[in-house]
Amino acid sequence: MADAHRPGRRRGSTPLESLVARIDESRPDVPSPDTVRSGFSSLDRVLGGGFRRQDLVVLGGDIGSGKSALALAIALRVARQGLPTLFFSGEMGEERLRERALAIEGRATVDELRQGRLGDEGRAAVGAAAVAQRNLPLLLRSLVEPGFAEIESALDVLPRRRLAVVDYLQLLQPPGARQEDRAATAIRWLKALAVRLDLAVLAVAQLPLHHGDRPDPRPTLDDLGGRGAVKQHADIVLGLYREEMYRPGQGMEGATELIILKNRNGPTGFVDLYFHQRWLRFEDLLDRD
Repeated sequence: MADAHRPGRRRGSTPLESLVARIDESRPDVPSPDTVRSGFSSLDRVLGGGFRRQDLVVLGGDIGSGKSALALAIALRVARQGLPTLFFSGEMGEERLRERALAIEGRATVDELRQGRLGDEGRAAVGAAAVAQRNLPLLLRSLVEPGFAEIESALDVLPRRRLAVVDYLQLLQPPGARQEDRAATAIRWLKALAVRLDLAVLAVAQLPLHHGDRPDPRPTLDDLGGRGAVKQHADIVLGLYREEMYRPGQGMEGATELIILKNRNGPTGFVDLYFHQRWLRFEDLLDRD
């Protein structure tokens, strides 16, 4: 159920009056009440402050590009702002997700965590990450039965939810939908969910129509497939591109383009990230944290 009284909404006022009042009260250095900042400053600047509640954001990337790691990093950064966040994985259980989260923020490899191969400095960094994550408003859930009901029931137990991350779109299995129509049905359902529950939804997606051997292997909207439903219904579409995956030895290792392929309310373009593959960690090249 959405908030009964969103910030800026006044009792007895019309939606137009509330909107005008909110615009009058806004300040350039204060995020809009409906803003959900991704935590990657370069991306948030391009998006006019970040994602917006009721937005459906799709993050697409080739296999091995790090799209799941980036989605988890965004969930961690949103939760760090005190905004209740859920992360649904169709491929990993909660313990594996927690392990990845510690690797990302503790700058350690998953193997080092599993085998206890950490020096004093590494143990201190992972310990600090664990303490920081302990009280975050972040729920990590596995999609045992990758359908809609499981997502809905988990969202119902988290009050004031602001972001839901679904990893990944093609794993959702809408009841009754044919195989070729599943992605289209799922994307429409996720958009309706974002509007109905007044939260931002980030869906990770594979690129079923992508061909890495074409002259420019950067992801495009058409690579997402789904009979065009993804590019039609998503408010924001992000594409992850690492040149080293297609042209080994060329460019800088770890250099990543996060391409804004669609932005319903603003400009497109790209931002530069750096991927520490061994840590599963993305950093903003213009705003290193």
